[in-house]
Amino acid sequence: MALLESTGVASMSEILEGRCLCGAVAFEVQGPVERVSHCHCSMCRKGHGAAFATYGTVRAAQHRFTRGDAHIGRYTSSPTVERCFCTRCGSPLLWHEPSSGWLAFPLGALETAWQPAQHMHIFVDSKAPWFEITDHWPQYARSTGAHE
Repeated sequence: MALLESTGVASMSEILEGRCLCGAVAFEVQGPVERVSHCHCSMCRKGHGAAFATYGTVRAAQHRFTRGDAHIGRYTSSPTVERCFCTRCGSPLLWHEPSSGWLAFPLGALETAWQPAQHMHIFVDSKAPWFEITDHWPQYARSTGAHE
């Protein structure tokens, strides 16, 4: 199991703000973001309707919803994983393993301009057969185990 590696781009005082498509739900993350991953697993691909989902991983205590608690839906996608989404527009908001103390939020939901220094591709053994990874970021057959 790999240890978390900091991207080195978010300070403890930096606050990243995000929201769903319709704006009913908003959240904030107080840095640092521990890792940025492009997840190619079938659940993330289906949940986002895309070739992969891009997430920032943080300690659960760093994330909080700032608006729209009444519009947060929850779905248990596997025995240990819960996914949250906006019940009005369907936007993914986060996924987490409650017992781990970590959560992942979709970078596509950020309102704050932010550029991570490092990325990685995970679950590339499950990637869409029609998608080719052409960047130079590290690739892992499964997860790195950083949030397990």
